[in-house]
Amino acid sequence: MSRDNAGAGSVMLAFMVGAIAGAAVALLFAPATGEETRDFIGQKAREGRDKAKDAVEQGREFYQRNREGVTTAIERGREAFQQARERGEQA
Repeated sequence: MSRDNAGAGSVMLAFMVGAIAGAAVALLFAPATGEETRDFIGQKAREGRDKAKDAVEQGREFYQRNREGVTTAIERGREAFQQARERGEQA
């Protein structure tokens, strides 16, 4: 499960690096005025923030789904152990 969490962190890091690189390129090559460029960057930053919030929510949902699956697997393992133990005591 920790590998999945690391993958989600890598995706988020890649997203943030891409957003910063995109903003830098926009600043360097923008044929617009400073005010227009700032408005554009502000808009893209808000869009990036919204996408980041969505990514965080998806990460939380992914974590919840996997946590429940692990809990279920542990419970099944305990039940199987108890059944095997009871069969061993009866023999």
